Amino acid sequence: MQLAHIFSFSFLGFFVRGLSDRLLCLLAMCLGLLLSQGCAMLQRPSDIAAPTDTTAQPAAPKASPAPSSPVPAQPTAKKSPAVQLKLPQTGQASWYGPQHQGKQTASGTIYDQARLTAAHPSLPFGSKIKVINLANGKSVEVEITDRGPFAGNRIIDLSQAAARALEMIESGTATVRLELPSDR
Repeated sequence: MQLAHIFSFSFLGFFVRGLSDRLLCLLAMCLGLLLSQGCAMLQRPSDIAAPTDTTAQPAAPKASPAPSSPVPAQPTAKKSPAVQLKLPQTGQASWYGPQHQGKQTASGTIYDQARLTAAHPSLPFGSKIKVINLANGKSVEVEITDRGPFAGNRIIDLSQAAARALEMIESGTATVRLELPSDR
């Protein structure tokens, strides 16, 4: 009888211990899922301005001068902080072509490998910059329409047309200098 009693307590202890281990594991998984869901809910602020109300308000009739109540401020469009141009800049350039043809860029335009465009990590979309291949002196003016590059120590990704103008199609990369165009 005593052996059965010891056996039942040890079995009960094993069961409770196993249950608490499973419970702790389940609790840890739930906590991990909850934390990861919270991170997934975080969103980066949009660069697109919120629409503003442009409906015309009826003119209020003129009244005798009397103390007026303060007019509530109209919502203003969200503005992106000004990005300082850090030019000239020297580093490695690469180019991207056929695999991106027809896809939407970060600026919302459709990538066309035949246009003189580029991707830069921070220059404002629509910026025009001069890119000079330091190995051969060739230069081209491109418009920033995308974000990147996302590989290595590169400072700019050029369209196929821009890479062709700089004579860097074969090598794939080149050391370049980025400058403001001379007409600015």
